[in-house]
Amino acid sequence: MEITLTHGLLLVVTGFLAGIINTLAGGGSNLTLPALMVMGLPAEVANATNRVGVTVQSITALLGFHKHGKLDTQDKGPILLPTILGGFIGAGLAAYAPSTLIKPLLLGTMLLMALIILVRPAIIAPELGTPVNRVKNTPSSWFWLTLAGIYGGFVQAGVGFVLLAALAGSLRYDLVRANALKVFCTLFFTLASLLVFIKEDLILWLPGLILAAGTMVGAHLAVKLAIKVSPKVLKWFLFLMTLCGSVAAMLSD
Repeated sequence: MEITLTHGLLLVVTGFLAGIINTLAGGGSNLTLPALMVMGLPAEVANATNRVGVTVQSITALLGFHKHGKLDTQDKGPILLPTILGGFIGAGLAAYAPSTLIKPLLLGTMLLMALIILVRPAIIAPELGTPVNRVKNTPSSWFWLTLAGIYGGFVQAGVGFVLLAALAGSLRYDLVRANALKVFCTLFFTLASLLVFIKEDLILWLPGLILAAGTMVGAHLAVKLAIKVSPKVLKWFLFLMTLCGSVAAMLSD
C-alpha cells in the first residue's frame, strides 16, 4: 500500500508513545491500532500489522532491562511456557473470530485493572523487598499467565495489565522487575502470534516497520525512566494508563 508523509509521521509518533506506554505499563496499542485503521487497514489487518512494532519494541526494552540487571531469569522457563501456549491459542482465535469481540474484551480489561489499582494497589504494586513467589509454588500463576497469553495473542492492547496482574499480583515481583518480565513474555507470545498472522497473510510490512521504528525509540527511553523513577510514580502512571485505555475503548467505533 502507498504510505503518505502524514501517515508515516502518524505511525512514528504513535509508535514512539506506544513504546513508552507499553514498556512502563500497557495499553500502547490503543494508540497504534487506531493509527493503522485511520490509514484504511481493516481491523484484522491492523491487529496483525501492529505486532511488528510490538516485537521490535519488546526486543529493545528487554535488552535495556537486561543491561541494567532488572530481568529476573530464574523463573523465565515456567513463566514463558504458559504465555507462549496462550499466545498461539489467542492468535488462532483472532484470525477467525469476529473483530467485534475486541472492544468489549479491551474495555473489560481496562476497567478491571483500574478498579484493582484503585481499591487494592498492593496487589499490582507490591513493596520493594516483598518475597517473590516462584511459579512452581504458585499454581494460580499458570492460570493468569495462560490467560494473559490468550488475551495478548487475540487483541494485544492492554495485555501488559494482565501480565502485571500475574507477575506482580500472583508472583509478587516489584513493578520494575515485573515490567521486565512482562516485556520478556510479550516478546515471545507476540512472536508466536506473528507466525500465525504471517501464515494467514494478514501483515502489511511497510507500515508495520515504520511503526516499529517509533516503538523502538520509545522503548529505549522508557527503560531508562523505569530504572530511575520511584515505584509510587510507576504505580500512578499505570493507573493513569488504565483510565486512558478505558476511555479509548469506550470511544472507539
